[in-house]
Amino acid sequence: MPLRDHFRDETHSASSWQGFHGGWPMVIVQHLFRLLPEGYLAEPRVQLGSFFEIDIGTFDIDEGVEQAYDMNFNGQDGTATTLLSPPRPTWSVETEFDDEYEYEVRIYDVKKRKELVAAIELVSPANKDRPKHRQAFISKCIALLHKGVCVSMIDLVTTRQFNLYSELFEQLDCKDPNMGEVPVPTYAATCRRILDRRKSRFDNWYYPMEVGQPLPTIPLWLNDEQVVQFDLEPSYEETCRVLRVR
Repeated sequence: MPLRDHFRDETHSASSWQGFHGGWPMVIVQHLFRLLPEGYLAEPRVQLGSFFEIDIGTFDIDEGVEQAYDMNFNGQDGTATTLLSPPRPTWSVETEFDDEYEYEVRIYDVKKRKELVAAIELVSPANKDRPKHRQAFISKCIALLHKGVCVSMIDLVTTRQFNLYSELFEQLDCKDPNMGEVPVPTYAATCRRILDRRKSRFDNWYYPMEVGQPLPTIPLWLNDEQVVQFDLEPSYEETCRVLRVR
């Protein structure tokens, strides 16, 4: 069955692109379950909005607990600690932090303490709508590649005429000749970095896609020797069927 246009009104009447992008990663995981060798695990990741992580937390405790702590720690009678006034910022400005939208599947090597070995990144409109968002997506992919993670990009976005695979190689100061003069906005691609005798090279597989045409099979490298040939079509069709996308 062919690739649909998930960003037009006729498709929206059945299911929004957000619903499809949110559902496809889990279906991909289900299909990878039957393909991955023993010792490998696939997990979906869907992140909508900014992500915050606390590394060191400071808690406000009541006076009784604070005094008991002072007695136990200092051997004193629980005199309350005087809080110091915080320093004023040297500069303060109003700004907005951009929301981060990520739709991806991550593949781990469980034998190596769940080491990340491959990632499938589904491009969203927010990844392509402005230069800094495209740069953030590309920087993430390059960071993964430098760590030896195989990265696959799947871009179904028809409303933004940018090709992030092409822009990734522009940042690396090179170009894939298979893209042609005007790279298409919808495509699938797999990239991996190889260290060979202290030299670094990138191997790449690029598949232009068109609405109305079948989806390709992409390679997912688990290590230098093992590769899974993943046909995107079955998981794509199953997601469309469940969400009643025509």
